[in-house]
Amino acid sequence: MAVKLCFNQATTLKNSTLEKDLVLCEKHGYDYIEIRTMDKLPEYLKKNSMKDLADFFAKQHIKPLALNALVFFNNRHRAEHEMIIENFKEMAETAETLGVKYIVAVPLITEEKILKRTIKESCIDVLTELSDLAEPFGIRLALEFVGHPRCTVNTFGQAYEIIEGVNRENVGLVLDCFHFHAMGSNLADLKKADASKIFILHIDDAEDFPIGCLTDEDRVWPGEGAIDLDGILSILKKMGYHGAVSVELFRPAYYRLDPEEAIRKAKETTVAAVSKYFAFDQRNQCPYGR
Repeated sequence: MAVKLCFNQATTLKNSTLEKDLVLCEKHGYDYIEIRTMDKLPEYLKKNSMKDLADFFAKQHIKPLALNALVFFNNRHRAEHEMIIENFKEMAETAETLGVKYIVAVPLITEEKILKRTIKESCIDVLTELSDLAEPFGIRLALEFVGHPRCTVNTFGQAYEIIEGVNRENVGLVLDCFHFHAMGSNLADLKKADASKIFILHIDDAEDFPIGCLTDEDRVWPGEGAIDLDGILSILKKMGYHGAVSVELFRPAYYRLDPEEAIRKAKETTVAAVSKYFAFDQRNQCPYGR
C-alpha cells in the first residue's frame, strides 16, 4: 500500500518560513505540506500574495494537503461560535484558491470541566454545520483529537464516536501518533475503525514520560522514542490506509537546527519508520523498506 510524504510546518516553526519550507520540501522530495494558518501563512502574505502561492504550487511537485488549523471549534459561546464560522468560511476560500484538500479542526482546550455527552453533542453539531459549509468547496474536515488532559476530545475512541455521530463523507480524523500515545488511546479502538475515516496520519515519536504529562515539546524524530509506532502502523496497513503521512514535531532543540537539516532529518526518520509497513512513491522510497 502506497502513501504520500507530507511536511507539517510545526517541525520548523521557530527556524523557518513558509517560503523556505516550500523550497526545501520540494528539493527533498516531499509530496505535500500542511500550511499553518495561524502564523506561517499570514507571515508569508505580508510580502507575497495568495496568487503567488497558488502559482508556486501549480509549477512544483509539492502540493498543499491541509490548512492547520481551525482551533477550539466546540463548546463555545454564541459570539465565539459565530467567529469560528466566519474563520472557517475564510479558510474554505483559501483552500479553494490553493487547491487544499483538508481543513484540520482542533477541539477546545479548557480548564472548565465539561461533561463528555455535552462535548460530543457540541462537536457533532458544529462539525455538521461546517460539513455543510465545506461541501460546495469540495474540501474535507479532519478532526484532530489532542492528547492532553485539558482537551475536550483527547482520545482516538472519543474522537471516532464523534465522527460516527456526524456521519458525513467529508468529515474524518487526523490520527496523530503523539496524541494517540499521550492519553493512552487504545489500539483495539483503532482496529475497529474504518480506514476511510482517517484522513491524515501525523507521524512523530515521544520521550518516555507517563501518560497525562506529555507536552508537544516532548516529541522526537519518528523511531527515536517510546511510542508504539509499529503497533499503530501495522494496524493501519491491515486496515488499508493509503493517505498522507505528515511529520509533525514541536521540539525546541530541533528549532536550533538549520531548516534544511531539520527537513532532511524529518524525511529520513519518517521514511525509515513508515517504510516497514508502507511503500512511498519512487522518489521517496527507502532502501530498507519492505
